[in-house]
Amino acid sequence: MHRAITEKEAAASAPPNETPVSQSPPLQPLIEIPPYHPDPDHDHDLVTWDGPEDPDNPKNWPPVKKWTTIIPMSLFNFLSSMSSATMAPALDSIKQDLNFSSNMLAVLSLSVFLLGMAIVPLFTAPLSEVFGRVVVLQVADLFYILFNTLCGVAKTPNQLIGFRLLAGLGGAGANSIGSGITSDLFLPHERGKALSIYALAPLFGMAAGPIAGGFLVQYTTWPWCFYLVSIMGGAVQILGLPFFRETYAPVLLQRRCERLRKSTQNPNLYTLHDSTSLQQLLRTSLIRPFKLLTTQPVVQVWSLYCAFLYGTLYLLIATFPNVWTSIYGESISLASLNYLSLFLGMVLASQIGTRLADRYYQKLCAQNGGRNMPEFRLPVLMIGSVMVPIGLFWYGWTARSSIHWIIPNIGAAIYGAGTLLEILCVIGYIIDTYPKYAASAVAAVVCLRSLLAFALPLAAPSLYGDLGFGWGNTLLGLVAVVVGIPAPILLRYYGVALRRRSLYARDD
Repeated sequence: MHRAITEKEAAASAPPNETPVSQSPPLQPLIEIPPYHPDPDHDHDLVTWDGPEDPDNPKNWPPVKKWTTIIPMSLFNFLSSMSSATMAPALDSIKQDLNFSSNMLAVLSLSVFLLGMAIVPLFTAPLSEVFGRVVVLQVADLFYILFNTLCGVAKTPNQLIGFRLLAGLGGAGANSIGSGITSDLFLPHERGKALSIYALAPLFGMAAGPIAGGFLVQYTTWPWCFYLVSIMGGAVQILGLPFFRETYAPVLLQRRCERLRKSTQNPNLYTLHDSTSLQQLLRTSLIRPFKLLTTQPVVQVWSLYCAFLYGTLYLLIATFPNVWTSIYGESISLASLNYLSLFLGMVLASQIGTRLADRYYQKLCAQNGGRNMPEFRLPVLMIGSVMVPIGLFWYGWTARSSIHWIIPNIGAAIYGAGTLLEILCVIGYIIDTYPKYAASAVAAVVCLRSLLAFALPLAAPSLYGDLGFGWGNTLLGLVAVVVGIPAPILLRYYGVALRRRSLYARDD
């Protein structure tokens, strides 16, 4: 039931501490399962996996078990993102009913949700690397359902803004912990489809939310923009209970150790993750996202770029209804259907892009002697970095009454497809680079991206009011060119060197 392992095994299955990953021998290809070399001369009290094929290791779970674990998390990811944008078509009604004093304050009630999402991942992600994914995720989900429901009963602008902020705190749980679950379950060459679901869920939510909100505000009342999402969240929480399985290897090994202590009456059994006290482990884990954000150029670059992508996406979401109601004279419910263009672009990118990304990844691995590298995600990312500014230019300059409404929708679809491709590849690159600390690394990225996604929509009235949709989107497109295209080129040449200098990243 338990066995000794060699020092090489200990290095490969090291606990989530700050030991430099670069001290471990390179894996060709990278297999994130401890190798099995039984040696009776070593510690018999050490509990670890029973070889590389141990069925209890989440990476060895059957595909059905893996996917039924991913899906409930993705659904909550979808719902939290959906509620971040569902109230967008209802802003005018909410402003009137709650007597908002300005348009800026009304937009703040929409985007403040993202401020909450920026804060919490810095704590929930590292906590999930101490206590496990499931308990942290479920507590965050319940917190989100409670305060999202209270948004519907708000009577003043301050109440709505406060409840939205608190709902965002809970809604961020699935957003950051999901990356850790993906890393727990899948090897790098298997992550393409899982990452597509993980990346598509929140973006799909951003597109689906305003569509639902447009019909809800026209045919019911604006509080149902919150009630409907909370009802769906409660259903996922209840129906998903059998599928919320723990995936974090250190926690699973500690549970195995506890069972063996009871069954063998051997109190000396331990895991490699028992050597650090809970207090020290918490302290180390909680500061890890901040360390990654302040010391890792890879995290800094992708955080800034994802911040721009999400900020621009939320800016478009916040201003979409005005384009179709003011320029094309559509009703609120009909105007909300134009969000389908964003959604269709993302769906096509998720289906075509993931296959393309996996094909490139496997081809480059084969050319590299079977070794996989995070930089193999970059070719497809380059495609997305070109599509984003094209979509912005197209959408901005064709949104006018003299041009058929389908044309700006095509531009929005191109932009949505490019955005999904980029986020898919960025998250894959981050997880591949920091496999042991995927949740913390993605939390650092989520923090900055949510902050800009919170702030940029507040600038929408001034941006489009002064420049119009054409020049406003041209400005955003130029930023996408300047920031988005050089980043993958630089990482293509310097990514390996940066990882070798890092205490956290995998080394090749």
